[in-house]
Amino acid sequence: MHEPDLADLSWRKSSFSGVNGCVESAVTSEGWVAVRDSKHPEAGHQLYTRQEWTAFLAGVRNNEFDYFTD
Repeated sequence: MHEPDLADLSWRKSSFSGVNGCVESAVTSEGWVAVRDSKHPEAGHQLYTRQEWTAFLAGVRNNEFDYFTD
């Protein structure tokens, strides 16, 4: 996999983020979705294809990850 350049991305943080931080996401020019910790962006990032990200969001909307908050 070719590592995309993340230097000039527009990172977006959820409006649900609290004072302890949250994740940020951005879309690369190659179409990857990059995700990182908003409190420690220097710690690295994870990359997902659009298909992977879409599947994850569908699972969130379908309450498939609610067990993490119990």
